[in-house]
Amino acid sequence: MTTMTEQGVNGQHPGGQVFGQRVLDNVAQVLVGKEAVTRLALAGILAGGHVLLEDAPGTGKTMLARALAASLGLKFTRVQFTPDLLPSDVTGVSIYRPGTASFEFMPGPIFTGLLLADEINRATPKTQSALLEAMGEGQVTESGVTHRLARPFVVIATQNPVEHEGTYRLPEAQLDRFLLKLSVGYPTLEDEVEMLGRLQGQHPIDSLRAVTGPEELLAAQRDVRGVFVAADIRRYMASLSAATREHPMVTLGGGPRASLALQGAAQALAWLAGRPFVTPDDVQQAAAGVLPHRLSLKIEARLQGLNGEGVVQEVLTRVPVPVETGVARP
Repeated sequence: MTTMTEQGVNGQHPGGQVFGQRVLDNVAQVLVGKEAVTRLALAGILAGGHVLLEDAPGTGKTMLARALAASLGLKFTRVQFTPDLLPSDVTGVSIYRPGTASFEFMPGPIFTGLLLADEINRATPKTQSALLEAMGEGQVTESGVTHRLARPFVVIATQNPVEHEGTYRLPEAQLDRFLLKLSVGYPTLEDEVEMLGRLQGQHPIDSLRAVTGPEELLAAQRDVRGVFVAADIRRYMASLSAATREHPMVTLGGGPRASLALQGAAQALAWLAGRPFVTPDDVQQAAAGVLPHRLSLKIEARLQGLNGEGVVQEVLTRVPVPVETGVARP
């Protein structure tokens, strides 16, 4: 057995560090002081997942999505979700052509590289569910015909807190399709002052250029899946998910999809750090974004002011952390 620190001497993965720093530095031209949330969002994309951003209006959720799309060189499409938005407004619709006596499918805005579903919880549940097949299987089925989406395909959705007027709570099945749920948060005073200076003239997003491209992103996603996860780290991740199911204030905890999301996000964070293996720190950092939105709490928990984030923090302090891991692959 060898400690993880000793294992790190035996191999590095600098490609992830270089890739990540290019993207982070580029996004930082637009968003000041938001490297932590940008890194987690990028990790979600590298893990092949989708990201949900929940925060108050005006905190930079939309700007983060636009900056990531521009930095990654992805085709960007934005859909403003409203109560009158129809599922076909997102996925597309078949139109009858009299000249050919046939139907022609007209792709909707979902056929893109990065789709920004802005204020997703302002649309009705029927329209929200139009994203499920695309997010889960990378395809759209219309009139019995399946249309594959090009890869890479990423959904970044934003939502205002559910307490705000005119919002619909996302159903559990929809929330579970998002690998991460993150909060951008308000900037510090100094960061806000710097932001005011940068935006006094032209907005930086208007001139933001790509620092990578779709093919490089796909290659990075393949590299991330190859990051080594030791057996005790896998057990640690499964134990965290199981602990959420056993928590006395939880009615619905993290399932196998949560464990898979946790592994993918942890692999991506390790890759971005330049390591060829996952550490418990990677798992703990990922857990804060992967697990809370997958939990349904009892009414007593809400009355006590306990939320999903609080439950996950309790679980992280209670589940034993692996100290050593083997260096050889199983």
